[in-house]
Parts: sequence; C-alpha cells; structure tokens
Amino acid sequence: MSQDGAHGRYAGQALAGGRYQLRDLLGEGGMASVHLAYDAVLDRQVAIKTLHTELGREQAFRERFRREAQAVAKLTHTNIVSVFDTGEDDLGGTAMPYIVMEYIEGRPLGSVLDEDVRQYGAMPADKALKVTADVLAALDISHEMGLVHRDIKPGNVMVTKRGVVKVMDFGIARAMQSGVTSMTQTGMVVGTPQYLSPEQALGRGVDARSDLYSVGIMLFQLVTGRLPFDADSPLAIAYAHVQEEPVAPSTINRSLPPAVDALVARALKKNPNERFPTAEAMRDECLRVAASFQAAAPSIVPGATQTQSGSGVGSAVFPPVDQTAQPAPGPVQTPYQPGPYGAPQTPAPAAYGYPQQGGYQTPPPAGYAAQASTPPPYGVTAPTAQTVTRTAGSGGGKSNKPVIIGSIAVSLVAVVGLLVALTLNSGGNGNNAGGGGASASASTSHKAGYRGPDTTRVIDKTKCTEPTESYDDTKKVELPDFRYKDINSVKSCFQAASWKYEITLVNDNTWGDGTVLDEFPAAGTPVDPKDPGTVQLKVSNGNPA
Repeated sequence: MSQDGAHGRYAGQALAGGRYQLRDLLGEGGMASVHLAYDAVLDRQVAIKTLHTELGREQAFRERFRREAQAVAKLTHTNIVSVFDTGEDDLGGTAMPYIVMEYIEGRPLGSVLDEDVRQYGAMPADKALKVTADVLAALDISHEMGLVHRDIKPGNVMVTKRGVVKVMDFGIARAMQSGVTSMTQTGMVVGTPQYLSPEQALGRGVDARSDLYSVGIMLFQLVTGRLPFDADSPLAIAYAHVQEEPVAPSTINRSLPPAVDALVARALKKNPNERFPTAEAMRDECLRVAASFQAAAPSIVPGATQTQSGSGVGSAVFPPVDQTAQPAPGPVQTPYQPGPYGAPQTPAPAAYGYPQQGGYQTPPPAGYAAQASTPPPYGVTAPTAQTVTRTAGSGGGKSNKPVIIGSIAVSLVAVVGLLVALTLNSGGNGNNAGGGGASASASTSHKAGYRGPDTTRVIDKTKCTEPTESYDDTKKVELPDFRYKDINSVKSCFQAASWKYEITLVNDNTWGDGTVLDEFPAAGTPVDPKDPGTVQLKVSNGNPA
C-alpha cells in the first residue's frame, strides 16, 4: 500500500453519478492509484486513476490536474494510452479528481524486462531498440502537442498481450512540478530519481530533450539489466546524473555493437543541445541501429549487478525506489532465437511478442547505408553566425585603392540593406509585428552540402496567442517551443501575438534552410504574455558549418 492506505477501500464505490463502478485495485504508486472499473453507459472495462488524498485536497492542484488531463485526451496514437474522460467526485469524504483511461490487458515494461533478465540476463538488443522506438513514436506526438512527459520509465510503459507498446501517465509529473502542493519543498525534486535528466535534477526548466534523456536511461536498463546511476539516496542519484558519466553498455553486455553504445551515449549527454534534437530523430536512429546488426543473446559480464525494474503507477517527490541489487545470473541457459519484428521472440510467451505496429513502418536498411554510425551530437561544433551588419575593412594601399574599396563597401552595405528589407517583408508585413527589427538576412549563396527549407514543420499561431499558462502562479505563460520549426510560421506566430524577436542566421545543414535551431529564453520559460521581451532566434541558413 502507498502512504494513502485508503485507496484500497475505494473498490466497490462509483463515480460520475454511478456511471463508473470501481472494481479491483490494479496498482498504486507515490502519487496515484489505478482501479479496474466498469463503464455502465458504454458497457466496457476502463482503468480509472485517482490521486492520493493529500494531493486531492488542494484546489490549485486539482485544477491543474484537470487541465493536464484535457491536454492528454487530445493525444491519439497507437502507442499512447487513450484518455476517455476526466472529472471530480467525492471519495472518502474528499473531492477527488480522476481520469478514465483505456484499460490495457497486458503488463508493465518493467515486468517484461524482469522476465528477460531471468532468461537472458538482459533484454535482447533488437527487441529493446524496437520497444524504445515505439516509446519515442508516442513522445514524438506528445512533443508536437507541446506536452513533455517528464517521467518516462519502464513502470509508465505498458505492453499489451498483442505486443503493442503503450505509454501512459502523461502530465501527472508535470502537475506535481508546478510547486502548488505542500509536498513540494525547497531542495525537493519531483520525479523518479533513477530516470531524471540533469536539468530536472537541478530544478531547471525542461523541454522535450529531457524526455529523451530518460528514454536513454531506460534503453541502457533494457540492454544491460541495470541502471547507469544508482545510489543509496535520491540526492546521491541526482548528483550522479549531473556529475558522473555512464559506462558504455557494452562493458556490461558484451554482445552489444558499438552503434548501441553511441546511441545511448548521445541520449545521455549532460547538455541537452548535444542530445538528439527530437524524439523522431532518436526513433529513426533506434530503428537504423536495430536493422544494422545480427541479433544475438545478451552476454552479461560476470559480476555485473542486475536491478529490478519496478512498475509503479506514478512519480512522487523523490520517493525511494526499490532497486534491489541481485547477483548477476550465471551463464545464460535459455537460448535466444531472434525472429523478425512481426514474430514473437522464442522462448518468450507468444502473448508478449513485439509485432510491427501500424503507426509506422520500419525503414529498410538500405535507406540508411550512408550512415555508418550515430551522427555527431548537435551543438558540439558551434555554428558560424552570419552577421547582418558587415563592416568594410580600412584600405592600407596607395593610389586609388581606398576609393575602390570604399565604393565596394558602400555597395555591400546597400546590398545588405536591400536583403534585410526583403527579409523583413517575407512572411508578412515585417517579421516583428510588435516592433524591433530582426537581425537576419537572406542567405546570398548556397555552399556544397546546402539543405533546402522544410516548410512542413510549422507552429500554429495559437501557440503564441493562447500559450500554455505557467505553473508558477504569476499570471505568466510558458514561452512556446519554436525549435525545428520553419521560420515563416514562427514569424506568423509572433506577429499574431505582437511579440518581438531577433534572428541570427547560422551555418548548419543538419536542418533545412530557415529552420529555427535555438531560442532564448528557452522554451517553457515563464514570460509576460503581453510583453515577453525580445526573443532571440538562431535560424539555419542550410549551409554546412
């Protein structure tokens, strides 16, 4: 039982005027309990999550929980647990918010991992990579909607009897991190310590790349049977995330190819700028790596410790997670016979195979022939900025050279001025409806390796006109995430809200010409919705650095 022992007594009670009848307790964690329930209106089984009493008592938290549930309900994807309904009802004399979710007949990923650890010593790498790709497919959708999970771990990933991977518990950790509850105290960090990103551990603002770090931790755990960072206290684990470097997974599981080491290393970079830029990019690399090597049974180094994955149903304020160390198993007795992604793994039960999902198709290996290894981290080499204001050097020669150089300088200034004017007029009546000029000019030439614009990645104007309310109770809003969006759509967003911005062009052909690479202040920073100040945008010109 959790610290709220009353939740076990909710079985038999009803919610929403008798529509939902609570039945068996499916599980509980540091924040919430989940019951199997019957929907009398639609005659189906559902899962209903209710918060623990100490959280449900606070009106501010209940309101944020409700709004977050509404946002999660908009996420529709094969790999995301569907949310059907949300509301608030009286349970045990307390107004209790609840979420009605899709009932998953299956088991947590942590349970699947525990079985693989018993059989093989760790999860086979090909299986782990494809499960991770499914988790990333879910995160790609949530990140596009502006929703960061913040608590990715095996306990928040379900695997159905048909082998479909389902990510759950979106939004609850974020509501906890709002700081509105009395549980959140100075020096406390909300989440599951073993999977926290360094920026989470430091209490800084997080974005989608924080989820990718947690996915990297989870992948490390799947392919090695242990966590990269573990200690006796949550604070010690948090310190390790910030200060220590993880070992290469292949030092624990000798069957892993170098490509897996490179993938995990990139996901676990301390600096978010050096990780994969998006869930989609990391998912593509997982699938490429999975298709690039011959699957083999794990080969765990003798003496390496294994960890029980755990399967809690929610995060908490640095709860001690039971990661009981166990001696490494001896030589693997059960032979691993990898099959295609569409077939169950032998000898694992057929009910828990990992068939190819309809949500995406595994890219053919030939499509990745040019990528011999994980690409270098984004941001390791600082892009070269293209300054808009160009100053002509003073002439040092004699005769009429100063005059010629001066003429050239004047001509260059005139051309640059014209280009700036054209840039200001592109995408609207100026790239700053709120005033303040932008410091960007159009690219005058395309170098070898130039990548053209990708106008499909756009941001909706409502992200600026109706931004997400900040959780700091200061009537501020969160600055939208403009990164990896086409600059013309970003300009339109700014213009709709009459916000100010400045642009600096940088040499970077990782993304297409006109793609926003970075922003300052960072996405998610609380700002005044009427005047967030001048936002600095770094935009790719499509040329190689």
